[in-house]
Amino acid sequence: MKYNIASYKKSVEYYKNEINKVKNVSNILVVIEYLNKKAYMSVAALSAAASELKKDVFVYVRQKNSLMLEVLFDTYGAYNQKVPELMDFIKTANKKITDGIDNLFTPPELILYSKRDYWETNVDSKWEYKAQWYKLEKYALLKRTAKVIWDQVMDLKKKENVSVGFELLPSIKSLELPLKDYLDSYFISMAMAETAYNHTGKVTMSATSPKPSMRVRSEKISELLGILKGCEYSKDINEPVFKKFKKVSGLLNIDKLKQASAVFGLKAKGYPGRQLFGEMIGFPSPNRKTRWQSAGQMYLKLDFYPQTKHDNRKPQARICFTETLPIDIFIKTNNVDWFKLAKRNEKIARIMTACDYVDVKGKPVVGGKTDFRVYLKKPDGTQRWARPSDYETRNLINKTYKKKTGIMAGTMANLPGGETFVTPQKVVGSIVGDVVMSIDRSYRIKNSDPVVLSVDGEYKVKSMPKDVKKAFNNQTKDAWNRLLEMEKAKALPKPLINMKKKNFKLIGEFAVNTNPTAELCDYLIVNEKIAGMIHVALGSGFEPDRSTEYHNDIVINAPRQKLDIYGVDKKGNQKWILKKGKFVV
Repeated sequence: MKYNIASYKKSVEYYKNEINKVKNVSNILVVIEYLNKKAYMSVAALSAAASELKKDVFVYVRQKNSLMLEVLFDTYGAYNQKVPELMDFIKTANKKITDGIDNLFTPPELILYSKRDYWETNVDSKWEYKAQWYKLEKYALLKRTAKVIWDQVMDLKKKENVSVGFELLPSIKSLELPLKDYLDSYFISMAMAETAYNHTGKVTMSATSPKPSMRVRSEKISELLGILKGCEYSKDINEPVFKKFKKVSGLLNIDKLKQASAVFGLKAKGYPGRQLFGEMIGFPSPNRKTRWQSAGQMYLKLDFYPQTKHDNRKPQARICFTETLPIDIFIKTNNVDWFKLAKRNEKIARIMTACDYVDVKGKPVVGGKTDFRVYLKKPDGTQRWARPSDYETRNLINKTYKKKTGIMAGTMANLPGGETFVTPQKVVGSIVGDVVMSIDRSYRIKNSDPVVLSVDGEYKVKSMPKDVKKAFNNQTKDAWNRLLEMEKAKALPKPLINMKKKNFKLIGEFAVNTNPTAELCDYLIVNEKIAGMIHVALGSGFEPDRSTEYHNDIVINAPRQKLDIYGVDKKGNQKWILKKGKFVV
């Protein structure tokens, strides 16, 4: 795509001026009729303007049969009228929630509705669309790539409800990722939406302002919707707050909120923010053996969530997601034969499954030498699960996991695909990360200033680039404080809190990358798939006994470090994966 950046910047200034004309705005709701492309593309500049003015934005692209806004405005109206059942629910919830949730029930001060050629606002003004900054190129190829994803990765069904998430732009001054990549992401999400619509006829899109920390409260419309969806799913639980909510649900017909079963998401920098209801009350499973922190967790019910085994409900959604990739990279790495891509993954998984441990040994580089062992046996002798890919999203229920455990869990994929990964029982040795690390966003790492870890079960950071270390320390501090607050609020069972604390300083993932079309770029989600490289993750793993509150991937350049990687079975036989950084499998 080609972009007129000067036009884009003028569009940002136009929307800044318009927003400033409206007094006391903190939250903006943008409603777009599917798919008004001028309105959708105008959101790029509109959201950047709002970000510069420190205003939150929630964008919803709806079809005529979408009922989410109807439920939302009925809820605002009930609060304005002080409907006793709703006020009783809020009062009960506020007993456990610091800062309370009352402010979530007041409508946004500024609302924009898309008309054919302009925005209509709730403040009696009309705003221009500002979408002159883009020129379509390669869009047909992008849509073909989207079709490959929906067909091969998701196996999209006829008349299936689809949700597509896209990313709002930060202010121009605060950009830490390329502006072009943000703008490219609008076309990626639009292509995913249009292609799904052509297949199912049922698509909505949404976006919400990201937050700089997981400890900052979410944009308030998304937080309110999270409460309504989570409580609706939990309304038959025999606890005071949910019994109160059940009365509200009946009055406002909140059961009209429907969860899309196929979800595509796109992420840039930042966090969704705090969902206080989930953190301080939680959403119980029907048997009350566990609690969830968000409606999204309950709907996805992924196998590595520790709550999943205690909740016998079926998952409600499956998800695939990516970052703000340049369009060329998105096409190159995703317009592939996904079934063929899985074959090498399966070979590597068979090696890991047959071995007690995997050794990873490299040559000395700046920062030290990568030389570590990944133990794959649990104390009871059972094997850690080596997965040939992280996508089984053709099905709502993870068939492999159900066969292994009898438990119904959901499915997810990240795009592009191409890895074999395992949750280590234990890691011992030294690690030099020299490609990219993901925290609140992807951070490129220079060979001359790598991430260096020593590991003996728990990891210790020996060195990190300054900006990476700052972001990492902020995230882990926030994650630990979140654990402590959930413990104090009893929003999670005590054994689950203790497990998350125990796992906090462990290596949660070891993976071998296998995508032959992936090439070095600014984004972790691509670099962790580059064939011949590997990655590890700090924090949460992909088995339910290894959950904690963060997951940070670090990519290691196996060809540059000349890594030898081989498994060793119980008889001492070596089973090679890489020699001197090159595949032998």
